[in-house]
Amino acid sequence: MTIKNFIFDIDGTLLDTEAMYMRSLQAVLHERGIERDYAELATTFGIPSRDALIRLGIPQVDEVLALWGPRTQDFRDSVVVYDGVKQALQQLKDAGAGLAVMTSKQKFEYQRDVVGEGLASYFTQHVIAEDVAHGKPAPDGILLAMDRLAADPQTTIYVGDTDYDVRASKAARVIFGFAGWNGKQPQGFTPDVTFQRPQDMLNLLQGS
Repeated sequence: MTIKNFIFDIDGTLLDTEAMYMRSLQAVLHERGIERDYAELATTFGIPSRDALIRLGIPQVDEVLALWGPRTQDFRDSVVVYDGVKQALQQLKDAGAGLAVMTSKQKFEYQRDVVGEGLASYFTQHVIAEDVAHGKPAPDGILLAMDRLAADPQTTIYVGDTDYDVRASKAARVIFGFAGWNGKQPQGFTPDVTFQRPQDMLNLLQGS
């Protein structure tokens, strides 16, 4: 297998943003008289915010969403780029791979996290929530990223960490790679390939 194009999820894949999102949600819920353990909230990390609240059975979803987004700024200092990610992206870029991000993040989140952490320069294309009518697990975002990269499914991989990422990959007919460097295990799905370290992605580029 030789891969020429790498499309990436962001949260739980390139950036460790779990604490920012979960602690801010926990704070918002606490203020509304709803107490939830961090571990329970974290089971929904990486899926779209509205879906996460619905899965958790949180009442008044729209009101909580309106508070949750701005509140994340209070925990922004907890965000870090996973070890080895920047080096691997640079190596893939230098080797001529097509690189893009496809995320459920809105524009302000993309600017805050991806641009803010110095990741945007590694990618020639990005697809955010506002770019597509249907977010993950629909394939729209991956298909748009491939179109912008002039890529074909046979030589493209989507790298992510959740079942939503797997389902979107299958619907787009691309290979799914699990970002195993985040220290977690696949929950309820089997990846096409698992990367223990970011540098392991280079093996696919070289056809190993």
